[in-house]
Amino acid sequence: MANLAPTNKTPGLHVSKPSPSEPATASAVCHCGASASAKGDTQVGSLIAGWNANHGAAHTNGAKA
Repeated sequence: MANLAPTNKTPGLHVSKPSPSEPATASAVCHCGASASAKGDTQVGSLIAGWNANHGAAHTNGAKA
């Protein structure tokens, strides 16, 4: 399987939850240079919410990082 983790050359958000009994993990790299990672369902949820509000497609809508 290909490495799906985002990098500066391939920014994005990657979330993984291999099974219901394991904690979720996530990593994010934005084209603006911001990056973050999280482990645990609650922390991953917060990372996703922050990504949606401040990075990714939000930049298209004029949001600042």
